[in-house]
Amino acid sequence: MAKTKVSQKSLEEVLKAVPHLAQFLSRRMWIDYDKEADVLYISFRKPQDATDTQMLDNGILLRYKEDELVGITILEALSRN
Repeated sequence: MAKTKVSQKSLEEVLKAVPHLAQFLSRRMWIDYDKEADVLYISFRKPQDATDTQMLDNGILLRYKEDELVGITILEALSRN
């Protein structure tokens, strides 16, 4: 199995995100990125089974099952530097 090389800069960027990700109450999360659509999906449950979605003005969708946040969808993910 070939190993994917990760640049030091990429690793540093991931490490910057760790404190923010750790603030979520979920003990597990799954992150998927759709390169073609430039959409990042963060799920706090598998399956999400969301029953409601709240779209924020900044193109972020909060996905709920009842009153529980079960996922976040970030549109135009790479343009958010």
